Amino acid sequence: MNEAVLAELEPTQTLVRLCLADDLEVEAEVDEMWSFVQSKHQQRWLWWAIDHSTGQGLAYVLADHKDNAFLALKALLEPFGIMQFYSDGWGAYERHVAPVFHTVGKRNTQQIERKHLTLRTRIKRLARKTICFSKSIVMHDVVIGLFINRIAFGLSI
Repeated sequence: MNEAVLAELEPTQTLVRLCLADDLEVEAEVDEMWSFVQSKHQQRWLWWAIDHSTGQGLAYVLADHKDNAFLALKALLEPFGIMQFYSDGWGAYERHVAPVFHTVGKRNTQQIERKHLTLRTRIKRLARKTICFSKSIVMHDVVIGLFINRIAFGLSI
């Protein structure tokens, strides 16, 4: 929850949806997307998760391609009570999600892969072959974070 944005909103602009965790079984698609800062040797990864049924963004982390990044994302997802993770089978998912809660395959990750395409076409820093790139990690993370907050979470910044 972005408390700074909520503080700026009028009470009539705020919609709160309350659900009992027992009544709702949340399934999430998780994936990571590669980019770089300054040169391709300085890799930066966007790890994020979306709700499998609605396509709504749940959480994201910008970090390296190590297990700690996924663990940070998983910690952000804990309040959602996710019962099933869908992924592409990257090792971090298999090491840190019990097999009973994890399904690997492209069939259940189509929405998040489609969102990757949207990000790559709208943010040229994420395109695979580009001359547009960030020169600092801070600016890279800010640009991507602002876009995700605006598009995936529907927040006005």
